[in-house]
Amino acid sequence: LKQQILTRHEQVYGKEAREKYGDDMVDAAQGAIRDLTVEQYREWTVLGQEIQERLEAAVQAGLSPKGEEGKEITALHRRWLTITGKRYDPARHRGIAELYVSDQRFTAYYDKHLSGCARFLRDAVVHWVK
Repeated sequence: LKQQILTRHEQVYGKEAREKYGDDMVDAAQGAIRDLTVEQYREWTVLGQEIQERLEAAVQAGLSPKGEEGKEITALHRRWLTITGKRYDPARHRGIAELYVSDQRFTAYYDKHLSGCARFLRDAVVHWVK
């Protein structure tokens, strides 16, 4: 399953990612996913689903990304980013969150069921990650 996801990602985004970030960085990111244990991969996917569900609920309820739910979603997103064993970098976290609104593919992913989720996540991360 992990390999299927990595293969699809390479087909869809590989050329652009390699041009933008270089082969070493892309290969390292793919290796980090490939090296996840079954339990780590399960946690990673469950966290991704929980983040999406909570984003949709927060946007639907009209909550502020600067509120407690925004803080909790930001913490979940931080955990999701670091499951692969990467050292946490606040600037990287904020940069990734910016991609969610600057790249329509990320926006479409987070907004697939409800518009505004990508922006909520970005705004929460920008507010809570210092």
